[in-house]
Amino acid sequence: MAKREALKELQTRLAVRLQAARSEGVSGSSWLAVQSGGRQLLLPLSQSGEIFPWSGVQPVPYTQPWFLGVANLRGALAGVVDLAALLGASAARSEQALAESSVLALNAGLEVNAALLVDRLAGLRGSEAFTASEPRGEGDAPYFGSTYIDAQGMRWQEIDLQALAQHPAFLSISA
Repeated sequence: MAKREALKELQTRLAVRLQAARSEGVSGSSWLAVQSGGRQLLLPLSQSGEIFPWSGVQPVPYTQPWFLGVANLRGALAGVVDLAALLGASAARSEQALAESSVLALNAGLEVNAALLVDRLAGLRGSEAFTASEPRGEGDAPYFGSTYIDAQGMRWQEIDLQALAQHPAFLSISA
């Protein structure tokens, strides 16, 4: 119960900071940091939407394994994608792990009713939080951005949500 309250408090703080960052006109070099499938990921604030606690989805038959189903997010239906599975990590999760996960809706400006399941929210990051960066690798997916390295040596992969939302594989959910 205490973990659930702490998660709700973190989500509330992040939502408030996300809204404040948007209203202050933060540049594209600010990210929502998440962890998914054992990876540290950076999602651009300008492309991110509202954060929701995991509440389950309505499964859709004959879809890709990474497409979890459809969820009602504040009255709007959104397809929920397991970000870890989409990026190639193992998709198996326990009910406990799902209960601790969050669903991040994509910004409405991207014109796709989709949300991403992430394992853990890790806060907001700006370019000053990193000591080095590396450009996207030649063989990387087109929605991968730069890789950023923080002071502790952790590698954070930027995901361009607009490019992801337009990628043919993301748009083709049928199995």
